[in-house]
Amino acid sequence: MSMLQVEGNIVDIENRKIGFGVVSVQDDKISGIEIRGDKKNGAPYILPGFIDSHVHVESSMLVPSEFAKLAVVHGTTGTISDPHEIANVCGMEGVRFMIDNGNTVPFKFHFGAPSCVPATIFETAGASLDAGDVTELLAMPQIHYLSEMMNFPGVLQQDDEVMKKIAAAKKFNKPVDGHAPGLRGEDAKKYIEAGISTDHECFTADEALDKLKYGMKILIREGSAAKNFEALIPLMHEHFENTMFCSDDKHPDSLEVSHINALCARAVAHGVDVFKVLQAACINPVKHYNMHNGILKPGHAADFILVDDLIHFKVMQTYIDGSLVAENGKSYIQTQPGQPLNQFNCSKKNISDFSIKAKNDKDKIPVIEALDGQLITPKLFCTATIKQGMLVSNPAEDILKIVVVNRYKDAPVAISFIKNTGIKQGAMASSVAHDSHNIVAVGVDDASICQAVNLVIENQGGISAVANGIEKSLALPVAGLMSMDDGYSVSKAYTEIDQFTKNEMSSTLTAPFMTLSFMALLVIPHLKLSDKGLFDGDKFEFVN
Repeated sequence: MSMLQVEGNIVDIENRKIGFGVVSVQDDKISGIEIRGDKKNGAPYILPGFIDSHVHVESSMLVPSEFAKLAVVHGTTGTISDPHEIANVCGMEGVRFMIDNGNTVPFKFHFGAPSCVPATIFETAGASLDAGDVTELLAMPQIHYLSEMMNFPGVLQQDDEVMKKIAAAKKFNKPVDGHAPGLRGEDAKKYIEAGISTDHECFTADEALDKLKYGMKILIREGSAAKNFEALIPLMHEHFENTMFCSDDKHPDSLEVSHINALCARAVAHGVDVFKVLQAACINPVKHYNMHNGILKPGHAADFILVDDLIHFKVMQTYIDGSLVAENGKSYIQTQPGQPLNQFNCSKKNISDFSIKAKNDKDKIPVIEALDGQLITPKLFCTATIKQGMLVSNPAEDILKIVVVNRYKDAPVAISFIKNTGIKQGAMASSVAHDSHNIVAVGVDDASICQAVNLVIENQGGISAVANGIEKSLALPVAGLMSMDDGYSVSKAYTEIDQFTKNEMSSTLTAPFMTLSFMALLVIPHLKLSDKGLFDGDKFEFVN
């Protein structure tokens, strides 16, 4: 039997007490907690590990084992993970890949059954999960909840398939996650009464308060793309028992720097009581999702962390099941070997595939407006730039061509225009394109767009950028979404290509690839582009 004793200022979050003492661990459980006196200056603080209460691991471009390697350094010991992205590409096999890969490392992934695959009927996905498939997943002990129910119109209209999926979650006594941006009043009430327990899509405090009123839990999200922390953090003063922290989508460079620990530091800096902050970060997700993570109590799993103070939350040590998995910025999780799976069936494109004729020169054209740090995209009408009868990019006005290429079969390219990328040279492309993960690209001219798209096709998935005669790419051979390489080297490669889009191509976006990846996400208003055409997210129909 292995024994371990760890000394420090023990933080009892629920009883709002801190005292100096010893945490004793036998095998993988906490065998005892002994308080020996008052809080001791200079001693580390011992608290339960941090939980990311809603994250798509795939967005880190790392397989679960590598995500874990980076996350434990920041004191994260578990996640509520929606494998929705890989499910859209590889179906049930993709979900099983995530579970199996996650099981190779000491980290507590809690995967959900993706509820909306494909996300809509207005795009081409690689797979479909019907109510029967979802029920089969929910029956598995490794599946802990029904993932975000993005089809909120289906819930409100009591669509048969949607209601069967929710009923299956109830049958297995597993919570249902929500996704209902902007839903208010009676519609929000009806959606929540269907059994949906959380939402991570609130843009304003008023919207969140509306949902809290009807019994929903609110996830305060701060990821690499969507940032709602500033708008929602004031809610935590009063509603800390019904809030949690999540990243939703976290790129590898960002995950290398920080995770939920940074949100705790920011919340405390905002004047939120530290016990309330830690309740949201460490306790609420474990209880809501019946997680396997311990919350620093005798008999619980020995998942806990040591931090230097309760202001900055700099993590000194991370323990999972009593094993030291990270210490002072160094991860002890090893890279695991494995076999990638994928689905990529399109041929290389020609420059002519990206040209589009102007119907007449008097009409204004609909243009997607990218907002930095937001997923919503307003619909603009702008004067078209026409050369030799063709619609073309206009970098001077920051209106560029955006395209979506079907990656599952050869099909005509969908073409539209986007404002606010800041790009002045070249093009960028990505097979990370929510939710169906076709290839999305934006650029100043057709030749550059074609070059960037073909780099992704050559790699059978990944991200690419081209400008001034230079080509950059990062291959993502697992479903066109993730690399199996060491997480730190993927982060370095991603940082290089990200910097290239800003320095060589002049993009003004904080996270250009992350923003690009959401331009085909039809379930977020207002204007998006799928492989089948330009889509109005308010009317839920294609734009003529």
